[in-house]
Amino acid sequence: MKNMDARQTAFVAIMSAMGIALSLFSLNVGLISVAVAGQGAAALDLSHIATFVAAIFGGPYIGGAVGFLSGVYAGYYFGYVAGGLGLLSLIGVPLGKAMTGLLAGFLYKKLAIGSNSRRSVWAIPITLVSYIPESFYTASYFLYIVTLVGTPAMSFMLPLVIPKAWIEIGVMSLIISVLAGNTGFRQFMTRLFPLRVRTLQESVK
Repeated sequence: MKNMDARQTAFVAIMSAMGIALSLFSLNVGLISVAVAGQGAAALDLSHIATFVAAIFGGPYIGGAVGFLSGVYAGYYFGYVAGGLGLLSLIGVPLGKAMTGLLAGFLYKKLAIGSNSRRSVWAIPITLVSYIPESFYTASYFLYIVTLVGTPAMSFMLPLVIPKAWIEIGVMSLIISVLAGNTGFRQFMTRLFPLRVRTLQESVK
């Protein structure tokens, strides 16, 4: 992110704090959880809501930054609380989330989601497609990346983690669809954070 001004910095900070709060709440309270046949149940991590909002209103670099920062708590949680991968998880999980933020911001901007009259409809497939690189990264993480620190491949995690993640993204795509189509929300975000990027300016047309 080159030449980030104070408003952009504040936007990243607030969206990242929102993402961490969503992650902390959803992972610890477990208000929403899914069960995968034969694999047990897992709480949904909703931190990407902040990532997608940041990507819509800030573009790819801000979306990527918020994705990374929002993933810090999830990385800590799965590295030290609910798992034992430690620093690898603390760094690896946020990196995956940054991928989603980058691609989401690029697609939202490229397809002019802010100015499209069918923005609420298009937000769903764009949000889903944005997660594809992170999905492959997650599979690679458990199959190959963990072996770099001497941990055996954790293929047993994939039948639980991958379906859970896609359910998360499916739920969030519906939420983002509602937010993208809500004129009041978009105008509120624009007034609060008038970022100097084309995607945000288009969102109030």
